[in-house]
Formats: sequence, structure tokens, C-alpha cells
Amino acid sequence: MLRTLESHAEFITRHIGPTADEQARMLATVGADSLDALIDQVVPPGIRERAPLALPGPRSEVDVLAELAEIGGRNTVLRSFIGQGYYGTHTPPVILRNILENPAWYTAYTPYQPEISQGRLEALLNFQTMVTDLTALDIANASLLDEGTAAAEAMTLARRGAKSRSNVFFVSKFCHPQTIEVVRTRAEGLDIELVIGDEAEGVPECYGALLQYPQSLGRVVDYRALTATLHERGAVVACATDLLALTVLSAPGQWGADIAIGSTQRFGVPFGFGGPHAAFMACRDAFKRNMPGRLVGVSKDALGNSAMRLALQTREQHIRREKATSNICTAQVLLAVMAGMYAVWHGPDGLKRIAERTHRLARVLRDGLAAIGVSVAHGEFFDTLLVESGTATDAIHTAAEAAGYNLRRVSNTQLAVSFDETAGRDDIVALVTAFAGAVGKPVPTLDIDAMDAAAAGGVPDALRREGPILTHPVFSSIHSETDMLRYLRRLADKDLALDRTMIPLGSCTMKLNATTEMIPITWPSFAAIHPFAPAVQTAGYRTLIGKLSVALCEITGYDAVSLQPNSGAQGEYAGLLAIRAYHRANGQGQRDICLIPSSAHGTNPASAQLVGMQVVVTACDAQGNVDVEDLRAKIAQVGDRLAALMITYPSTHGVFEDAVAEICGMVHDAGGQVYMDGANLNALVGIARPGKFGSDVSHLNLHKTFCIPHGGGGPGVGPVAVRSHLAAYLPGVVDNQGRLSEDQPVGPVSAAPFGSAGILPISYTYVAMMGAEGLRRATEVAILNANYIAKRLAPYYPVLYTGRNDRVAHECILDIRPIKETSGIGGEDVAKRLMDYGFHAPTMSFPVAGTLMVEPTESESLDELDRFIDAMIAIREEIAQVERGERDREDNVLKNAPHTAAMLLAADWQHDYPREQAAYPLASLRQNKYWPPVARVDNAYGDRNLICSCPPLESYVEV
Repeated sequence: MLRTLESHAEFITRHIGPTADEQARMLATVGADSLDALIDQVVPPGIRERAPLALPGPRSEVDVLAELAEIGGRNTVLRSFIGQGYYGTHTPPVILRNILENPAWYTAYTPYQPEISQGRLEALLNFQTMVTDLTALDIANASLLDEGTAAAEAMTLARRGAKSRSNVFFVSKFCHPQTIEVVRTRAEGLDIELVIGDEAEGVPECYGALLQYPQSLGRVVDYRALTATLHERGAVVACATDLLALTVLSAPGQWGADIAIGSTQRFGVPFGFGGPHAAFMACRDAFKRNMPGRLVGVSKDALGNSAMRLALQTREQHIRREKATSNICTAQVLLAVMAGMYAVWHGPDGLKRIAERTHRLARVLRDGLAAIGVSVAHGEFFDTLLVESGTATDAIHTAAEAAGYNLRRVSNTQLAVSFDETAGRDDIVALVTAFAGAVGKPVPTLDIDAMDAAAAGGVPDALRREGPILTHPVFSSIHSETDMLRYLRRLADKDLALDRTMIPLGSCTMKLNATTEMIPITWPSFAAIHPFAPAVQTAGYRTLIGKLSVALCEITGYDAVSLQPNSGAQGEYAGLLAIRAYHRANGQGQRDICLIPSSAHGTNPASAQLVGMQVVVTACDAQGNVDVEDLRAKIAQVGDRLAALMITYPSTHGVFEDAVAEICGMVHDAGGQVYMDGANLNALVGIARPGKFGSDVSHLNLHKTFCIPHGGGGPGVGPVAVRSHLAAYLPGVVDNQGRLSEDQPVGPVSAAPFGSAGILPISYTYVAMMGAEGLRRATEVAILNANYIAKRLAPYYPVLYTGRNDRVAHECILDIRPIKETSGIGGEDVAKRLMDYGFHAPTMSFPVAGTLMVEPTESESLDELDRFIDAMIAIREEIAQVERGERDREDNVLKNAPHTAAMLLAADWQHDYPREQAAYPLASLRQNKYWPPVARVDNAYGDRNLICSCPPLESYVEV
């Protein structure tokens, strides 16, 4: 029996890096008698919780996987012909195994350090090139969260680019219903007047319009004349579209659209009950500096070689803060990589084959239904038929479901049927049989080949795409699985991800993403469920969502949670929407000011601006804490306009502030609500609960604290948790038709009812395997690891902020500014030099310019912590050589870092330091050396010479 109990706790020791003996040595180094004593020194006693979380004990990996298999088995996987923006797809096995299931891709961080991110940057450049080519627009971003939020971003981008001064944005009623609901939510906070209607009946004076092409119910409409009219009025035309359809349909850029958005889900990414999927946005060149999201651009490195980087970063929303026009601070990189590689795998001819076959299946079904007297509403379509089912609608829907098919119920007299690459001739026969039985007609004999040959119509000749697609050689270069396998390996080898090395990023919590946690997301029982499948078929997902929600509420001390937001910033937005709706419901609609400390994450002010709140910044004191007296003065100044305070806890400066309960009390006394940013929850789980010490609402980063991997910059999940008085104002959940009921006071913030539900098994598995005991221990060790690093590096680098008893929380800020004054070496130089040591850099210049913020997490072993510390100490000695005049201030190992193999093999070595110091600064590197593929990237050149799609191959030769 004891052996069984021990095996259940084994995962805790696998997740937590330092062993018990190592923890004891580290405690001795930091000067604490025990983990419990250290936590007493770090965490204010007023918020410290001693009782264990009311969660089950730790469980084994085998046990939890068995439970998830049982939960998944409660879902019913039918063939989905619902469409509505989500389609069946075959994930090429080479992409499934070597990207989605490969830690080299899914554990990578956002490519802010381009020299060690060239592989995923190239993959994203492929994605952008694919989007610009298929939409025939000038520039595309590196993905957005989903189609609904991309449409909302198009609405605001159009506002910034329009010549018209109107405040009206027109949305075609033929857009996907869930998209309309998300746009409606976003417009309300920005004081945009939304008009939803039938464009054929006239479009009012507006600054912009959103059309769907093909329409949600399948019709393909020629929008050239309408677009020309809108342009004459000074309006911007945005188009929600389908990339597969654009392989055979004239592209939006060809008929005049200014912006195109949509989802790349059907390019090899499973349903996942709604996500995660990579949305896209493309636009005309004139809009590029206002475009939301990330852009991958081509620049040069220090040797003049081509190198990729994130371009125009100063336009990113978390940098622009309260001046932001969007709160987008992430992307869906992993899914965008999959979609781009799907295009590389199939190539232009393969994509066209898939599209044409899909279209032919729709034509054959149309003719098969005609044979039993059932007509379709539109003669122009790509993959979706709107069927006039009349009084037989219920019977047809039931018969199709009994045959294993989900159809889209549009009304009491209409159904829609959408085809995709997974459909075939057997499905045609089964569907016609189901329809025939429901309408009381004999089943006709179907000669599918003959019907296919005879079928006509569908795509109008005037809208048929002319000319080649995907002309860049990358899309025609893969001819075998061997080619693809080697291409993916070559890209992965260029990057540094968590499978190679510690990524000590402060604020980003790059911890273990255990293999066991990842396994269930590719099971068909979770991956193959359409987000609008009938509720009776999704019992497993609802069980999973319920169990995870209960656990998150217990962990945080809140009363209710919504898992809908599909990023941390979306969670912030949802939390502020709840606060705003609560005030309005209580007759306090004048409360529109959000107080935000100067140290806060940049998405905080951006999110507040998006819900229509005015941001007032409060000061921090010399220790980096919220300046209580300044806060008190600001509360008095804004009076009854105070809506909320947004605060990060532990603070963005990496300390537990003693005054947090007092701060919350001050805000409540003034009638406001407290929003606590959950970015640093990894320092709280099991030892303090924000819902119990004064906060009203938080978002939780499941891609940080709860082990969903960062995926190179996405996916993420940002649930929003609230106390009971805000529960009614959580994001609205659309029904199976994508519509929101009128009794829900707040609209949806994501297109799918439960956001990126397909990756929730990761967090559930983590919580279940760790149990109450393991979750608490993870927090304690995360704090121990951070204090160990701070203690050991303090003699070499000043630790900028400490809290009570001179301790840090789960991260520490190393101040490089004094070093720069004495040596000319800055934080960026240290970051680049760390690459030569085989490390990803800590967070640079956030929250304080000229600093490095280090967060080791609980998952790194003592050996890895010491390896990082040794590297930082060695780098400090290299800086000291410059300070002592032993090395040149401009020509040194730091200013020239990182060093590529080509640099070190150059015949002519003229630097003021030996090659060996550049290549092998520590003896251990001779056994395990990572070679950066490019030298230091020229950021300014890339912004001055913006190229955001794959350049022709000859341009690489020229460089």
C-alpha cells in the first residue's frame, strides 16, 4: 500500500527540479531553516494561508490519463458538416508528430530574441507569405487569436485607416453569428455604432464594413461594385474569408478589399471544441503600422546575412500601454506554424486539389438532393449548401445524426451542410439516404462518378481565381516526407526552446510542460469535437471544464470562472467588462476610471482602454511597491468615477507587497473593484488566494502557472475568475447557432463558446497529478529558486527590488544600469552573450529599462540553476575586463555576441579577444554547444526596410 501511495506522488518529484537534498543546500545558501520558514519570510502573514487546498491528493500519470480517457469517452465524435468557420481536416502525420507533439516547437518562447529563434521565425514568415498570397494583399501578421476577435481587430484597424469620419461600422448579417457577437462586444466598449444588416438592401454611411466571402451560409457574392461604392465614401472594406476557398475564388485583394481576416483552422488544425486555432489578418500596405499583432520581418545580421526578427515592435500593444488600440500581445504561433507547414506539405497544386474536390462534393450533394425533390437556396457556393428543408427540418436533422452526421440547423425550415477535405463519396450516399428517409422519398441510385462529371455551377465564372497561387519556391520545395522531416528538423535546430535549456524569463514562467499533460490533446475524443456540436455530444468536455473550473476556484479563492478567454490579455478584458457591467447594473455607470500602477504589465492599460475606461497611472515607491499615499490621493481625486484598480501580485517588480490588503480596502471603500493580474500566480498557488485577501477578479495564465506550453508565442488560455457578485457578468456563451441570448448582460470575448478548449486537458492533468500538496510545493520551490539565484548573483549584479526580510518572490530583477555606466555594456549585450553560453536571455528592460528580470520556476534543477549562475558570473568577469581596460569597449565578446560558427571560422580574426573565449567561455560548453545560426540582428535596418513575406531566393544571394 505504501508503494502505491508513493507512486501517486512521484510526478511531483518529476515536475519539481531540485531534490530534497538540493533544496536543503539551497536553503542553507539563502539562510533559511526550511521551506516553510522561507515562505514565512517572503509572504505577508496577513495573506498567508496555512490550511491545505481542498483538492485531492497527487495522482499518478497512468491514473490521470485513464480518467481523461474515460472523460473523453463521454464525448460523441460524429462527422461534422456544421461548418460555420470550423471544418474537418487531416493533420499530416509528419506535422502532427514533428510540430504539435514535438517539444522543440511547443516549448519555445515568443521570438523576441531573434538570433535563437530563426527556425520558428522562418516558419511564421511562410505563414505570412501564404496569407498574403492567397488574399492578394500586401502584408499579413503572424496570426491572431481566432476569427471573431480578428474581425473585431479589423473593425478598429478600419477606424484608424478610414477617410470617413462616420462612427458607424457595418457588419453583414451573413457573417458567422459568433463573429457578429464578438464584434458587438468589442464595439460597445469603444463607442462604435454597429449596424448589422443585408448589404444587398443598402449599406448606411459608415467608416468601414465587414463582409463574409463566402458567406456563412455558403453563398458566394461578387462584392466588387459594393466595394467601389464604399471606397468612394471614404470607407474601409474588411472581408472575413476562407483561405481554402481562395485557392479557387478570386481573392479579396483582387476585388478591392482593404483588410482580410479569417481562420486557418482547416489547414491541418483539429477542431479541439473551438481552439486553439490561428486566425490571420492581411491588409494593404498603408495600414501596416497600425496593424494589430506581431509581424515577422526580414533584416540583416552583423555580418550582412539575411536574418528574421519581429518587426515594428514599438507598435505592439503592451508597449503602447494606455495609448494602445488593441490589447493583443500574443499570437497563435504553434497553430500558425502548423497551418503554414500544411501549405508547404501540400503545395499549391495539392491545396487546389483539396479545394476543388471539396467543391465538387458540394455540387454532387446538391444534385443528389434535387433527385429527391430537396432544393438549395443558392446557386453560387464553394463548400456549403443552404438546404430548403421545410417542415422536414427536424426529421432530417435527427436522421442525419442517427447516421453519424452533424448538420447546421439554420432555422425551422433550413439546414446547412458544409464539406471539407475529410468528406467522401460514402458521405454523399449516407446524407442523401438520411434526407430521403426524412422526406418520405425512396433512396435514389447514385452514380457518384457520373454525377461528378455532370455537375455544373457553384463558383461563378466572374469570381474564379486566375493565375498561379503560392508561387514562392518554399511551397513547391517539399516532394517527400523525407524532405519535410529534414526541413522541420533543420528549422527546430536553429532555435533554443525549453527542451534544450533553461529559459529564465521573468513574468513568463517557462516551466515544465510534461509529456503526460500533452498526450490527451491529440486524442480524437477531444480533438475531433466541433465547437457547435449538440450539447448531448459534448458531455466529456463539459465534465472536464467543470472539474477544472472547480479546481481553479479553490486555488484562487474566487467563486466562479470562465474559461472562454483565449489569451491573458483577453482575460484582462473580460474581467474589466465584468466590473463595468457590475457598476452599470448598480446604477453607477459614471464609474469609468481605472487606476493602474506604473509598474503594471502593458496589457493592463491597453485592456482598460478597450472597455472604454480612462487610465490614471499611480506611482511606485523607491522599493518598487505601489505608493500607497499616491494611490490614496488618486482615489480622492477621481471620486465616484473610480471603477477599478488593476494590480499585479506579487508585483511586477518581483516582491510581495505588505500593503496589498490595505490597498484593496482603500479601493473598496471608495466604491471601486480590485482587478488582480494573475501573471504571477505561480508565486501564490497553495500559499495565498487573491479571492480571499481582497481581490474581486483575476485572469489566470494557464500557459504559465498551469503548464500549457508557450508554443513559440501561443497558444494561451486566460480564464477570468471572479467573486460571486461579479459571476453574472462573466463572458456570455453563445448557443449552438453561435448566437447570444438576450438575457446575458455581457457578450462573448472569443469566437468559440469555451475558447481554446482543446488544450484544457493540459492544465487539468497538471492539477490532478500534482494535487494539493504538489501545487503548494511547486510554489515554495519557485520562490526558493528565485531567492537562490538572487543571493548568489547579488555580489555581481545589484538586485533592484526586494521585499520583506530582503527577499524576492518568484523572480528577481538584476540591475545592469550601473554596469553600463562603468563599462558601456548594457542589458542587451548580456542577453546576446548568454546565447554563446547556451541560454535564452531573461526578460529585458521590463518592468524597468536597463534591467534583466529572471524567473527560474520550480522546474529547473540545481545543476541548471548553477549553470546559469556560472554563466552570469563569467559574463560579469568579461565585463570587468572591459572596465579594467583589458578589453576594448566596442570590440569585445559582449558587443559582438552572439558568435556564430562562421564568425569563429573566419580566416581573418581581428577582434580584441581570442576565438576560444568567444566560443567556449566555460569548459562545459565543449560537451554541449549551441551555435546561434545568425549574428546579432540589426533591428533598425529591418524596420526601415520592412519585408514581411518570404523574399525571392535571389535576394538572399544578393545579401
